[in-house]
Amino acid sequence: MTGILLVDKPAGMTSHDVVDRIRKVTRQKRVGHTGTLDPGATGLLILCIGKATRLSEHLTGLDKVYQGRIRFGQESSSYDLDGELIAEKPVPPLTREQIQALCSGFTGVISQIPPMVSAVKIGGERLYKKARKGEVVDRPARTVTVHAFEVLSYTEPEAEVRVACTSGTYVRSLAHDLGELAGCGALLASLRRTAVGRHSVEAAATLEALQSTDDVYARLIPMGEALDLPCVIVERDGLNIIATGGVLLPMHMVEGCPVNTGWVQIQDKRGQLLALGTVDGSPMGAMVQPKRVFLSPGQTA
Repeated sequence: MTGILLVDKPAGMTSHDVVDRIRKVTRQKRVGHTGTLDPGATGLLILCIGKATRLSEHLTGLDKVYQGRIRFGQESSSYDLDGELIAEKPVPPLTREQIQALCSGFTGVISQIPPMVSAVKIGGERLYKKARKGEVVDRPARTVTVHAFEVLSYTEPEAEVRVACTSGTYVRSLAHDLGELAGCGALLASLRRTAVGRHSVEAAATLEALQSTDDVYARLIPMGEALDLPCVIVERDGLNIIATGGVLLPMHMVEGCPVNTGWVQIQDKRGQLLALGTVDGSPMGAMVQPKRVFLSPGQTA
């Protein structure tokens, strides 16, 4: 069994809990997720099964879209409802437009400090483990990009928001920082991931719908349809070159290479993923060096 599986994670489970559930259903050990959701969060979790686990890094780094509720007037140790409530303040009169003006200041390339209750490692230990011991340590800021931070509605004290951002962005931290700017504190009251790259939660299955191996098979997305990477289609004489680690020249490609640098997926004419490779330019045209090969021996015949 090989491919990716879109799961709509319920609240109250860790991402690893979902992985364990699918391992038991499929009797497959090679199952992994491509981006953690906090236990209280719901929404799209992409699982890689079988050989598709080798695609993980190309899925983990994709942009994300979230929808959630930010509650003004409260602060917690984790910046959401899972942590200890540490402050309550009166909420000043606010309108949706005023909150949107504040949110717009967090768009673009920004520096963000991860919350203490997070999986980031400092000194070889997860921050949440340090937080459990009552420790508070300096956390280096990380650079992230927030493409959109939209206020969909506001009914005091909660704002419904939509956030589109790069991988590694903490929406909890956005909520906390927004509360500081508003002068009354805030926390993330709920969060739902609605998209990862071009994959949408609308195409995901609930865990209740994944009770058997057949259920998973019916929902499995082939590796050739999993990635957003540019695609190179190879001629038949390119199969042996891929299998032996050689370089694909323009003559081995059906319509050449669509890019001059970066990663590409290499497929046959049927759309089956054969390998992932990197592109190098040359006077002869773009050449592709296979890096992760999925080609089976029978495909080179």
